[in-house]
Amino acid sequence: MTTNLQALADRAEIEDLVHRLGASLDERRFDDLRGILVEGATARTPGGLAEGRDAMVVQAERNHPVEDRTATRPHMVLGEVYRLHARRTAAGWRLSSVETEPVWATEPTAVDLAELFARRPAQRA
Repeated sequence: MTTNLQALADRAEIEDLVHRLGASLDERRFDDLRGILVEGATARTPGGLAEGRDAMVVQAERNHPVEDRTATRPHMVLGEVYRLHARRTAAGWRLSSVETEPVWATEPTAVDLAELFARRPAQRA
């Protein structure tokens, strides 16, 4: 029974990490990512590859500019699949990798996904 309780506790902590990741990105609290990610974490998204926690924070800031949030009408709405890996650390569970893959997008304007990210060049931070 102890094993089952530990598995439930682990699951709850990992679910909390996923929630915190989404909230940090949505609310532009990028420094909060430092408490969610392991030091050597990696991200692979349409916005580029980032290796290391600090590089991931820089990439998140670059790819989630405030002007995209405050536009009266978005250029597009994007649906993505997230692939996350977590690792147990001395401080608890932390994400070790984040990968996103776009699977659909609306086209309310002529801007497509390639053009959107071409304006923000993918850099290896």
